[in-house]
Amino acid sequence: MVNENVTTLEIENGVGIIALPGSEATIRGFSGAKVVIVDEASRVEDGLMAGIRPMLATTQGRLIALTTPYGKRGWFYEAWEYGGDRWGRIKVTAHDCPRIDPEWLEEERQGMGDWQFRQEYLCELVDTDEQFFASDLIEAAR
Repeated sequence: MVNENVTTLEIENGVGIIALPGSEATIRGFSGAKVVIVDEASRVEDGLMAGIRPMLATTQGRLIALTTPYGKRGWFYEAWEYGGDRWGRIKVTAHDCPRIDPEWLEEERQGMGDWQFRQEYLCELVDTDEQFFASDLIEAAR
C-alpha cells in the first residue's frame, strides 16, 4: 500500500479506490471511473444515481450494485425488473448460504412480518406495509 487515508486507498500498481459520500451534490466532478460500486443500492436516491452514472461515461466502466431489496421503488427496482440485458443479476437468498442455520431462519420467519422476511432473507422486491396502494394496483392503472 502506497497511501491511505479516510476516503482513499492507493495500491502499489497505482490503482486508486475512492470512497465518496452518499450525497448527489458532493460527488459531482469525479469522472473516468472504471468501476463504481454502490453498497445498499436499493436505498440510494434516484438523484444520487443520476450523479453517479456520468462517472462511467468516458470509460464505459462497470456499475456494481450490492443490496438487500427495499420495496418496489426507485432506480434499483427499475433496473432489476426492467433493465433488460444491460444488467447482470445475481440473487443470493439466505437459503443459498450454508452458514445460515435453517432452524434459525425459521425462527426469523416466524418473528418477522411476511414482507420483511421475504425482503431481508429471500431477496424479494415486495410491497411494504408502509404503502397505501399495492404496486400491482398502480401498475394496472397505468
